Amino acid sequence: MKILGLVVARGGSKRLPGKNIKDFLGKPLITWSIQTGIAGGVFDRFVLSTDSPAIAKMAEQAGIEVPFMEPAELASDTARIFDVIVYAVQKLKEIDGYVPDWIILLEPSSPGRQSFHIKEVAQLLKERNNFDSLVGISKVPGHFSHLKQLARDEQGVVTRVGDGAILRNLIHRNQDVPESYFINSAIYAFRYSNLFDGNNSLWGNSTYGYEMDNKYAMDIDTQEDWLVAEVKMKMLQIGQQNLTNG
Repeated sequence: MKILGLVVARGGSKRLPGKNIKDFLGKPLITWSIQTGIAGGVFDRFVLSTDSPAIAKMAEQAGIEVPFMEPAELASDTARIFDVIVYAVQKLKEIDGYVPDWIILLEPSSPGRQSFHIKEVAQLLKERNNFDSLVGISKVPGHFSHLKQLARDEQGVVTRVGDGAILRNLIHRNQDVPESYFINSAIYAFRYSNLFDGNNSLWGNSTYGYEMDNKYAMDIDTQEDWLVAEVKMKMLQIGQQNLTNG
């Protein structure tokens, strides 16, 4: 089984300009994903797709391949990640005939994933054949559950989103709310064949949810996200240091 590791990073970011090469706890944000991908040791190829020469240069220094540059239209605010990935795999096939079985996507805005996550995902891809895509998920805290989300009408009255249930009939204790999950943006995987099955989607017919602890879930899109991610990453580093020191 051939697994392509892919990092996609465009140069433009309206809410956090230059975030992919901005210093995050001592190294560029994108470098965290590259170093973790390399440490995972499961990729046949590990490639960056970007439109930015500055990102490309920094990423190459961190150890990832940059065999092509994205056209500007794939780096716009309206571009779909599906189209970016299709372009990347087609370029690799065109350049040297490389065709993977699976693609694992690592978004640089999610630096919390660890190398063991990548290894575990790769093992799942090799051992199981009952899904054709995979997504990293984490548990939704009880108080954020869809079963407790409210809509507010023009008079200010609140009821549950979707079914209009009044507050008296909701589940109020967080520990009694059934478990649900959110996509944590840390890791994705999909079969190469999904890209060309005519559905214009990464996901195929069956998606496996790879559960990750919330402490690894970081998705940096705003300045507030950045500050929260710094705190969470520092806590991870302290925990890892404590394990190392026994």
